[in-house]
Amino acid sequence: MSLLIGAVAALVIGVLAGLFIYQDTGFVVIGVGHWTIQGSLTLFLLLDSLVIALVYLSVRGLVRLGGLGERVRVWQGRRAAARAREALTRGLLLLAEGDWRGAEKSLVRLAVHSETPLLNYLAAARAAQAQGAHERRDHYLNLAHESMPSADVAVSLTQAELQLAHQQLEQALATLMHLRGVAPQHAYVLKLLETLYRRLGDWQSLRDLLPELRRRRVEPEAQLQDLELDIHRALLAQAAGDPDPQRLGALWESMPRSLRSRPGLIQAYVGHEVSRGRGPLVVPMLSDYLRKSWSEELIAVLGAIASDEPARQLAVAEPWLASHPSNPVLLLALGRLCIQASLWGKARGYLEASIGVSPLPETYRELGLLMDRLGEKDKAVECYRAGLELKIAGAEDPAGKRLQAQGYAGPGTKAIAAPVETLVRPGYSA
Repeated sequence: MSLLIGAVAALVIGVLAGLFIYQDTGFVVIGVGHWTIQGSLTLFLLLDSLVIALVYLSVRGLVRLGGLGERVRVWQGRRAAARAREALTRGLLLLAEGDWRGAEKSLVRLAVHSETPLLNYLAAARAAQAQGAHERRDHYLNLAHESMPSADVAVSLTQAELQLAHQQLEQALATLMHLRGVAPQHAYVLKLLETLYRRLGDWQSLRDLLPELRRRRVEPEAQLQDLELDIHRALLAQAAGDPDPQRLGALWESMPRSLRSRPGLIQAYVGHEVSRGRGPLVVPMLSDYLRKSWSEELIAVLGAIASDEPARQLAVAEPWLASHPSNPVLLLALGRLCIQASLWGKARGYLEASIGVSPLPETYRELGLLMDRLGEKDKAVECYRAGLELKIAGAEDPAGKRLQAQGYAGPGTKAIAAPVETLVRPGYSA
């Protein structure tokens, strides 16, 4: 529409100009020395317009010719950037396909022309890592940092990940400590630190890091609770190996009360005390806990530990039958306590009741040992055979297997972490 209006306006102006020229063309006289030039005004105006147009076009052409080099450089830059994008795309595809060498070559070939050289160098560092070329990896990481100093966190995180993958734990620790100073609240930095401390076995540092992991919600609370349990189990194991006999108990007392009420941690602590020959000292603690909370694992532990006062311990444990009358693990534990108290008939009754509810290889072994002690050799052999058949059939033994995993053993077995003599009453042996 605007083009049509402009054309009509130009036509009107042209018609008016033609009429004006037709009515009075006018003339122009130019004198130069002895020369005189005379012509119509219309011709003079046309020549002036032509000269002005030629001068304008000449000047514009010269200007454009002067900027030709710059335009060529811009074109070359755009072409190089396009080729760099193609090289980056190809390099990433090769990296995804596992062609580490080809990926590295494609990623660094035109990285200097890339619009995002940081991505080129970070991906090239991963390709070099996959080839075991750690010097080239570090070189690419340095180039990545130089290409974008503001991306220090991204570069350092990549460096820490690659160092962890190559088991360069000390170097990874230095990198993550640097990151902790730069970005102390970064969740992924905290996650990598957790992984690193686990691998280093630095459980005390991991324990100090745990509140920050919770505050930043690095993991779900359930996983953090499992991590807390693992940390304190490991700390208990370290304390158990300390020559100072008081360190284990002191560490246990220093733990939060909520942790000391968790069966898994109680098992770990008791196991270490038993392995140090201090089993009777933890019997009251187990009894107190079991009065409040039921745990098959701890019931099995209680029955496997030698007690200084087995009759008294039996009196504490027997009332639990009222609420758990058909629990095979409780019946097995009571049978073991009766054996410690030399109550052979009662022990036999409990062990046979346990087998009647759920036959376990461990229970057959205990009953076989008791029959052997009482002189009933044939019945002892039958018990051993039945227990062996259960073992061969792959039957689970929640009492024996869980105890052995914690370092306990019942009468007639070999303890993993403690000799049998520390677990059974003196005078009763296999």
